Amino acid sequence: MSFKEDPRAIRTQEMLKATLLELLQEGHSLHQISIQELTKRANLNRTTFYLHYQNINELKEHLTYDILQVLTDKIENLTAVFDRNRKENLIQLLDYLREQRNHILALVQFEQVEKHLLLLMKDLIVTRRNQSKNIGRKTFVDKDIKTASIVGVIMWWLKYGLHLDSAYIADQINLMYRT
Repeated sequence: MSFKEDPRAIRTQEMLKATLLELLQEGHSLHQISIQELTKRANLNRTTFYLHYQNINELKEHLTYDILQVLTDKIENLTAVFDRNRKENLIQLLDYLREQRNHILALVQFEQVEKHLLLLMKDLIVTRRNQSKNIGRKTFVDKDIKTASIVGVIMWWLKYGLHLDSAYIADQINLMYRT
């Protein structure tokens, strides 16, 4: 069993990621967080940190990757489904985003998170348009504008609109963007 597969190593990495996320959610910026502060909060020593990561930025990259990988899988699933399942998959995506809300909002300060979400949604829009039955249709909302507005609606919902459930938001997105 390699070090990367060792359950203790995985558990330690998860503890470090969770602690970093806690600190970010408390309002600390990445450059304010020291390895000493992070490891003290995680009840680990600095040497343990350096067995897994070179610096805080590398830890942040791993944390971001984990969350974005699940998000990527969920959005790619939306690309593969037919019309009748799209709403259900969109609701599942929105439910995931709601569950991960605090994580996503903490990580949104890093430009790569929003860029990644924009790229995923843009790919989804382009794929759906290519699969669309509206082949003869000449007028579409620009894919970049559509992408930004969908991501904007989702981010607004995560920040301010949680009194609205994911099915309602999915209906609203579908009403706004049929193509």
